[in-house]
Amino acid sequence: MSAVLSLPLEAPVLEQTLPPAAPEALFPPDDYVSIRGVRLPRTELVDRSLFSAAQRDRLRNALMAASPFPHLVLENLFNPKLLELVAEEFDAQPGTSWTEVKSRYESTRRSVLGPALGPATQLYFDTVHSGWFIDWLSSLTGVPYLLPDPKLFGGGLHESRTGATFAVHRDFNRHRHLGLKNEMVFITYLNKGWSPDWGSGLELWDKKNDRCVSTVQPEFGRTILLPHGPISYHGHTKPLQAPDGRPRRSVAAYYYSSPLAGKQHGDESASVFMKTHRVDRAKAVARMLTPPVVWLLARKVTGRA
Repeated sequence: MSAVLSLPLEAPVLEQTLPPAAPEALFPPDDYVSIRGVRLPRTELVDRSLFSAAQRDRLRNALMAASPFPHLVLENLFNPKLLELVAEEFDAQPGTSWTEVKSRYESTRRSVLGPALGPATQLYFDTVHSGWFIDWLSSLTGVPYLLPDPKLFGGGLHESRTGATFAVHRDFNRHRHLGLKNEMVFITYLNKGWSPDWGSGLELWDKKNDRCVSTVQPEFGRTILLPHGPISYHGHTKPLQAPDGRPRRSVAAYYYSSPLAGKQHGDESASVFMKTHRVDRAKAVARMLTPPVVWLLARKVTGRA
């Protein structure tokens, strides 16, 4: 499965050393955020134990071994008080913040591109878009140089109502506006006391054998990481039928990569100075006149750029 999805089995060597835990560990214990009277210590926004080297190895192995394609389900990654506040803010979003999506293949509503978010929801996305969190995702999936999308194209707030379904599909390959490659989606569910009898569980399908292999119920505090690839088919085909008419809610973030990520770009990745020293000008001329292989060999021998 991993070969089809082009996910390396080993974590990449990144330019910076990955932190042993979320940076909140460096904050003093009394450093906190207060939202609507709820105190959220910065050291407790996420379960920092999952960021240790041993846990990264365990989670990466679990992701790669998952069927019918690599994915990872996590329980209680985020502080439940934060998620409760996020759930509250769905009802506070004005009607202009939503896009209704209805076709023969899906029925759902999503937040618009670049939505104005409530403070708890913004804190959630600030967390999952932060550098230390993205490094953690890279260490789990083996995809370096992941890029977030603060405007939340395709992501943001998701809500399904009674009767809603989403046909089995795989997500888009490219960001519509940026042209970046879609690498994965990260979804956290916000539904307390969810019953499988109500439908709308996330189904993971085996395309080759045309069957659902696994179903992830959208229970509160549950998060799923879905790497994108040619066989990552999923959906919720059983119509939502909660007895009290409650909606199915989640927050989602997509991550991307650039085709030029991790590659040396020579002068294109360096600052251009208006005035340069004659020695540096001479080096620049020598470099233009020297075959690249010879120049790289010279750098290797001298150990200098």
